[in-house]
Amino acid sequence: MKLEKNNDLFIENLYDKLGGHIRLAVPLGIGKPNHFLNTLYSYTKRHPHLKLTIYTALSLSKPKGDHFLEKRFIDLFSKRIFGNYVELLYEKERLEDKLPSNIEVVEFYFAPGKYLKNNKAQKNYLSSNYTHVYRDLADKKINLIATMAAKEEGDFSFSSNADVTDDLICELKHRGDNFRFVVQVNRNLPFMYGEGVIDKEKIDYLLDDDSDDFDLFSPPKLSISDQDYMIGLYASSLVKDDGELQVGIGSLGDSVVYALIKRHLFNSEYKELMNKLSLRDKFKEVYQKLVDLNSFEVGLFGATEMMVDGFMELYKANILKKKVYDHVEIQTLINEGRLNPNALKLEDIKALAKRKVIRLPLNESDFKFLRYWGFINHKYDYDSKVDYCDEKFLGEKLNHGHLMHAGFFLGPKGFYRWLRDLKKEQRELFDMRSVLKINQLFGAEPINRLHRKNARFINTCMMTTLMGAHVSDATEEGAVVSGVGGQFNFVSQAQELPDGHSIIMMRSVRTSRGELSSNIIDHYGHITVPRHMRDILVTEYGVAYLRGKTDREIVIELLKVCDSRFQNELLLKAKLWGKIEKEYTIPPVYQKNVPQSYMLVLNEFKKRGWFESFPFGTDLNSDEIALGAALKKLSSLKNRGPISLVFSLFKALFLKKSKNTIRLLSLMHLQEKNNLQEKIAALLLGYYLEQ
Repeated sequence: MKLEKNNDLFIENLYDKLGGHIRLAVPLGIGKPNHFLNTLYSYTKRHPHLKLTIYTALSLSKPKGDHFLEKRFIDLFSKRIFGNYVELLYEKERLEDKLPSNIEVVEFYFAPGKYLKNNKAQKNYLSSNYTHVYRDLADKKINLIATMAAKEEGDFSFSSNADVTDDLICELKHRGDNFRFVVQVNRNLPFMYGEGVIDKEKIDYLLDDDSDDFDLFSPPKLSISDQDYMIGLYASSLVKDDGELQVGIGSLGDSVVYALIKRHLFNSEYKELMNKLSLRDKFKEVYQKLVDLNSFEVGLFGATEMMVDGFMELYKANILKKKVYDHVEIQTLINEGRLNPNALKLEDIKALAKRKVIRLPLNESDFKFLRYWGFINHKYDYDSKVDYCDEKFLGEKLNHGHLMHAGFFLGPKGFYRWLRDLKKEQRELFDMRSVLKINQLFGAEPINRLHRKNARFINTCMMTTLMGAHVSDATEEGAVVSGVGGQFNFVSQAQELPDGHSIIMMRSVRTSRGELSSNIIDHYGHITVPRHMRDILVTEYGVAYLRGKTDREIVIELLKVCDSRFQNELLLKAKLWGKIEKEYTIPPVYQKNVPQSYMLVLNEFKKRGWFESFPFGTDLNSDEIALGAALKKLSSLKNRGPISLVFSLFKALFLKKSKNTIRLLSLMHLQEKNNLQEKIAALLLGYYLEQ
């Protein structure tokens, strides 16, 4: 390990050692060493005879806004929320289509929708399961790896990104490839443990200058809509106590977490709510097989490629409390109910001996094993003359358990602060590890199967076909919206677990350019999850249990959770295809699938203080929330056509603005009305603010 300055001389040295073409791999999300990347990018740009190819994913940038109103709105909070976050030069110029010809960026996962109209990014998208990324990058002959790292007492941690980097390093070494590993320290990263700890022997160059520390990228919390709350409620009823949970970022993930917390802390009201939604009567099969409405006695264990702040909320609510242990026989005894990790007994030691894990009387190796796991109190040392099968030597509870396995994390500022402020022994509960050990069973299958008891892998999709296939990452023309990421991995994993399930959440309808469309569709030219891997789909209208169903049964299940405005059209298609008999009619109870059918129930509970727009808070202040909601309505107005625009503008002309609305307009610099465009914007925005 060599301490270096992040400057042009360092970059020149790298090119001398690696040749004229650097093939650089950097982590996704917040693990990127932005200062180093910017130095490397700038140097390469000024030297066109050199070549740089960057392999990564999820390149983060501050929102800019497409319209002058959006830009002014973002300016209100950008500095406060993003602080001194260092923008990536390659990302800025890629978005502006200004990448120099000697620099290329290849990504395997996009921020959703960010590059739909960016031809260069679309051409350089690498479609790969998350668990295959390290292999595919090694095939690209990577010769430079760079990451940002946390530092604590002379040690270093991948912090957020234990997901792929170390696997890639090991694979390149195994192949005998020549490469260098650069680490840039950022003290704002929380020091995380497990495979998050970096082997210092692997570091070639260390960049450690506290003046280069910068704020972590922290997307603000989004509001949760009524539609999303309904989806989260239904999904929460499928999560089993004494189980494992995977859930993602965004308002749908937050809605599941919110519902789980209500289920645990306000169980009688939660059950009342689910009863009013007729969960048992409308979805009898899934109710009998999978639904669990009780509070969490044993609790949940989290295993997810991306740890989001929702797991922080579950931890605070005492739901994320089930520890797992990286030892097959110990975990087996726990799963069988024969070992209580929080109340150890002498019989536990004898059970381990019976399974030939240890021998009695204990030798020194067996003694150290028992002391490591907590069966013997850590204050005792080995003495061959002592019989340790005595209660006075017994430990109180097992050691080295984990509440969470995660590959990387991303979230708001408060989430990072919470992780940093945890005591070491608490942070060790959140074990960072490779996606190879999270997203799949293979490689460590016996222990992974034991950890994933009652697993629920909760993900989202954009559309679902009548045959049960899911569309999550791209359009049928091939335009990439986001990426496969780990979704297929988790769907596949659920199929291999006898008590595991893949739960896909999807809004049943969407509005685009003022037109309402169904997300349950007859067919589509691209799929992410094929029909033969179907399991459970959840919409705001309920739960479609698709596993093991015939094509006829799948159609019936999907129509139950489809918006009623599109049911007949889809049913007609199924009849034309011969997938269902011509006499079939949708039962009346499912013909009322419109928002009004659930709003009566939601509104009743809103009066009790449930279903707030921002249940977990937000970094936006009340003015910004109000302006954001008004801008969202104004944006939807643009998509509804000129007649709606003129009608709204006419009403706005005769609207008297309150003092608060005038104040909010002044924050957007619209009080002066300098030109016609701003006058119209002030009228319409004021109209929606008053609403």
